Amino acid sequence: MIERVLAIETSCDDTSVAIVDRTGWVHSVVAASQDLDHEIYGGIVPEIAARNHSIALIPLIEEAFKKANMNWSDVQGIAVTNRPGLIGALIVGLVTAKSLSQAKHLPFLGVNHLEGHLLAPFLRDDKYAPPEDFGYPYVGLAISGGHTSLYQIKGLGDYRILGATKDDAAGECFDKFAKMAGLGFPGGVRVDQMAKTGNPEAFEFPRSMIHDDTFDMSFSGLKSSGQRMIEQLGPELVQERLPDLCASFQEAIVDVLIAKLDRAAKVFRSKRVILTGGVSANSRLRARAQEWADKKGYTLVIPPLRYCTDNAAMIGYVGALRMARGEVSSLDLGPSPQPLVTDFR
Repeated sequence: MIERVLAIETSCDDTSVAIVDRTGWVHSVVAASQDLDHEIYGGIVPEIAARNHSIALIPLIEEAFKKANMNWSDVQGIAVTNRPGLIGALIVGLVTAKSLSQAKHLPFLGVNHLEGHLLAPFLRDDKYAPPEDFGYPYVGLAISGGHTSLYQIKGLGDYRILGATKDDAAGECFDKFAKMAGLGFPGGVRVDQMAKTGNPEAFEFPRSMIHDDTFDMSFSGLKSSGQRMIEQLGPELVQERLPDLCASFQEAIVDVLIAKLDRAAKVFRSKRVILTGGVSANSRLRARAQEWADKKGYTLVIPPLRYCTDNAAMIGYVGALRMARGEVSSLDLGPSPQPLVTDFR
């Protein structure tokens, strides 16, 4: 019987390893950031990401066992992200998982990265646990650099995509604006920090599709508007007004996300809602979402920051649940950039 798994996450630029059991308890989670390696290029370089994964992964596995005070006899399987993500990065995690599966005589399972995000609110440790009344079904907004989508989550493997961005993801929009404004990489975090001292009403930015009778979103127009505003102001004025620019730009994204989440909760009469994914670490979004939930009487669950960004704990939880019901992957499983958002198989 599968009780506990070793999990590997290498879908993008962060290398992460965790030991998780099927109750969601995280015995350990460790990670290696690559921000400094990609900062000089202003964005993630796939080849560098893959190389760094290959360097960091085995030491992180050893660290995860040490931190949990466990060894290979304490896990019954290996979970690894196999989609979606950067192909080269995914290959490193997959090949490592397969090799360890063979060497340690343990089953392994490929896990959908997005499914990990959708179930991340169930993770628990010494400092975090979801509310006691939290459970299925719920509405979830998954927001990251590559994905911005609304889901109805009815149970493990039972997901319905309600809507998604028609173009750019919210995280990509944050990062591109940060680059145009000279804030560098990682952009989303720096926009959030700069916006804390700014006026969110100082500049007017578009909120595309906010009133549409759908759950879909669009952020390409906002990104273009941000570029035009920066060009019109000029370098000196941009630096002078940077906090206001960031706060106003950020508010436009947050307004759209909250509006779509509100619509989904109403239409599906869901009293339980979640925010998940890297952009759910944004402090303004978290604060606005909590205000909205308190006003509406909804139970809002947002994982702590360590479980919002890409992490192996969420991959391990999904893997442990699926392996406990008999699912395993074959050695011919390959990586894929495609999410298969409707069924996660």
